[in-house]
Order: sequence, then structure tokens, then C-alpha cells
Amino acid sequence: MKINRIDHVSINVNDLSNAKAFFLDLGLEVKAEWELDGEQLDRIVGLHGVKTACVGLGMPGGQTWIELVKFYTPTDENDIQQPFANTLGIRHICFAVENIEAVVAKLKKRGTEIFSEIQQYEESYKLCYVRGPEGIILELAEKL
Repeated sequence: MKINRIDHVSINVNDLSNAKAFFLDLGLEVKAEWELDGEQLDRIVGLHGVKTACVGLGMPGGQTWIELVKFYTPTDENDIQQPFANTLGIRHICFAVENIEAVVAKLKKRGTEIFSEIQQYEESYKLCYVRGPEGIILELAEKL
């Protein structure tokens, strides 16, 4: 048995167009868009009456995707959660960036919540945490 690569990370969102615009603005590109429903999808995800819309986004030339998913049915009755960096479970996605100062400035102009100012970690990285749409936590990392 062998794992070849991470294929994608799925993020459930309420406002698919806003989340898509946020990641496009970061520099990702749309790889695919689709809608799914039916009994086979119900069996795959372990829910009943599932209807979704999805957008696959990735880096130009990259293989790994971020998959944004809008569940039309069934809906999550808990609504959007605002996790913190130490909340248990899958918590953030890290993007390797060039010119972290410019990326953070662009996100600040857009109104993105910045967890902290850019911090230098030893002699290896500049790092910053930001909160994207619907509470999605992103780590930005510039290798020195």
C-alpha cells in the first residue's frame, strides 16, 4: 500500500461565490465546477437528500485542490463557526507565498481579519495567520 499525494482539501461554505472570489483573489484558479445529488452521493457522504455545488481551486500548474462545497441540502443547523487556532480538529491551510507583506496588505484592504502581524520564525520563515470567509483560517508562509 502506498499513498501518492494529497488530492484535495474540502471546505464547506454557505456563500460559495464569496469564498470562490476570496481564493481567486489570492491567486488560485478554478480547476472545475459541478453540482451533485442523488442516492450514490448520499451513500458516499453518509447523509440523506444531499444536493451540493462545488468549486475546485488550485495553483496554476499544481495538482492539489481546495474544494469549496455548498450543501443546499441537508443544511448545517449550527451555522458558521468561528474556530480559534487552538480549536481541536483540522484547523488551517498553509499557503507558501512570495512577498508576504504585499499579500497581507492586500488582504487587509479587503477587510480580512489578521490574527497577528507578520512574525519571523527563526531564520527560516515569515508567518502570519488570517481568517478568510466563513471563519476559514489560513497561514501564510514566506520561506527566507
